Amino acid sequence: MKAAVVQFKASTMKEDNLNKILSYISKASSKNATLCTFPEFMMFYTNSTQTPKQLANLSETINGNFVTTIANAAKEKQIEVVGSFYEKSRKTNRVYDTSFVIDKSGKVISTYRKIHLYDALGFKESKKMDSGSKISKPVGTSIGRIGMMICYDLRFPEMSRTLAVAGAEVLVVPSAWVKGNMKEEHWITINKARAIENGCYVIAPDQVGNIYCGRSLVVDPYGKILLDMKKRQGISFVNIDLNNVKQTRKALPLLKNRRTDVYPTLKI
Repeated sequence: MKAAVVQFKASTMKEDNLNKILSYISKASSKNATLCTFPEFMMFYTNSTQTPKQLANLSETINGNFVTTIANAAKEKQIEVVGSFYEKSRKTNRVYDTSFVIDKSGKVISTYRKIHLYDALGFKESKKMDSGSKISKPVGTSIGRIGMMICYDLRFPEMSRTLAVAGAEVLVVPSAWVKGNMKEEHWITINKARAIENGCYVIAPDQVGNIYCGRSLVVDPYGKILLDMKKRQGISFVNIDLNNVKQTRKALPLLKNRRTDVYPTLKI
C-alpha cells in the first residue's frame, strides 16, 4: 500500500495551515495513497514568546473545527489521515500534544496524547503542555497495524517495543525535531534503531523551517532508509509491504528471542 508523507513549515496562522493540510490530503488521494501522514505541530507554530494562556486559548477539542475539517476531507477523498493538534486540557493554561488517526469514512479511530514532553536541551514543553498518561493500542489501517508515537517519544525505546509487542507493524511518529548540535544525526540514528530493533516500518513526518530540521524519514524493518525528504517542503510517497515485516521478524526474531523471564532478576 502507498503511504504519503508530508513535510512543511507551519505558520502561526491556524487557518493557513489547515488550508495547506487539505491541499496535501487532496494530492495524496490523487496519487492513490491510502494513508497520508503529517508532522507534529501542524496546527500552528508556537514561538517562545507565546504564553501558555495564549496557546491554550487557540487549542481545540477532538470535535473542534480543526480535526473535524480534516475528517471531512478524509471522507471526501476516501483516504486515511494521521495528524496532530493542540488539544484542550482540563488543567488551566495547558494543552495536550495529541495525534489522531482518521479512517477513510472520516471517523477518528485512535488518539494519542504525547507522554514524553521535551524537557531537555534547553526546552521545557511542560511549561505549556500536559503529558498524556497512556500508550494507545495499535490500530488497523490500510498499511497495517500502526502504533502512535510523537517526536521525543523516539528517545525512549521502551515505548516502541511495547507497541511492537502489542502488534504494531508500522510506527507513525509525527515530529517537530528541533535543530541543534548532532540533532540530525540523533534523528536518523534513532529512527533506524526503532525500526531495526522491532522489525517494523517507521514513518516519521517532520516539521521543516522555523526551529526544526526537516529530514522526514521512512525506514524499513531492516533499517534501510526508504525516504529522506531533506529540507524540502512537500509530499512524498512510499510503498509499505507488510511481507517485509513478516520476513524480517522471521529471519531476525528479536521480539521472540527476548528473555522476559530473566530481565526482572536485576534488582534496582
